[in-house]
Amino acid sequence: MQIFRHFEHLPASARGASIAIGNFDGVHRGHQALLARAKEEGRKIGAELGALIFEPHPQEFFKPDGPRFRLTPFRAKTRLLEHYGTDILYALHFDKALASLTAEEFVEKVLIGGMRVRHIVVGEDFQFGKGRTGNTQLLKALAGPHGYRVTIFDPVGTGDVPKISSTRIRELLREGKPDRAARLLGHWWTVEGRVAHGDKRGRTLGFPTANVSLEGTLEPALGIYAVRVEVGGRRYHGAANYGRRPTFDKKDVLLEVHIFDFDEDIYGQPIVVEFVSFLRPELKFPSADELVAQMTADCAEAKRILARTPETAPPL
Repeated sequence: MQIFRHFEHLPASARGASIAIGNFDGVHRGHQALLARAKEEGRKIGAELGALIFEPHPQEFFKPDGPRFRLTPFRAKTRLLEHYGTDILYALHFDKALASLTAEEFVEKVLIGGMRVRHIVVGEDFQFGKGRTGNTQLLKALAGPHGYRVTIFDPVGTGDVPKISSTRIRELLREGKPDRAARLLGHWWTVEGRVAHGDKRGRTLGFPTANVSLEGTLEPALGIYAVRVEVGGRRYHGAANYGRRPTFDKKDVLLEVHIFDFDEDIYGQPIVVEFVSFLRPELKFPSADELVAQMTADCAEAKRILARTPETAPPL
């Protein structure tokens, strides 16, 4: 997959694509269907599949001190977009200059002048341009004069969820329901980072952990999870605590991952943690011995759950 952080002076191989436009936070089943439709339209005209996203997320630009909400930071989003067939990723830097473009200027300068798009696929609620004044009607009205085609894509939903949305997935994760979130995502929700040094208390308790910061990523429900882990090119099962460690009067929030049957030095290495099931809320125990007893039970439960849970996300 080719990746471009600009729209000017693109090589010929990156122009003339059939593109899907959106933030694609989570790259959920609705996003996947949007990408598939753009790919289908591109096949008809001999064009590659492009995805147009904005980094940082516009919400982060306009509300830099707002709560953490991202399901997929840039690296994870890139990996998922490539997995779902994207040939060209336009990850445009969202700054004051881009935010100041009117809807008409965005079409003329970015989509046509820079990218020379041939087909555009967007959701029915798509808005763009300064003040979000552009919509699907304007995009279609400008199609004829500029020589591109537009497909307005209907929402993807299920019986109990009329529209799959990143907002609903965030709610489910904050409620401690990663399995239900995975149904809507079409893959398990993951976080990525590098293993950091901690206070090494887990090792003294018999449960060494890999500590990972979730900085910039959505905060799920505090508690204990059954997880799958990818590190060093291999996959493992494990149990993770996302929380403040109240038994030891800690206040900072940290993800601590205990990897089953694993005893390697992985400090500083990249790690991917896949949230499969929420086991219980975080609790304060009267003693370290009682905590260890509960951790032993948690790991046994995590092993049982992971042994019967498929690698692929549950179907809709």
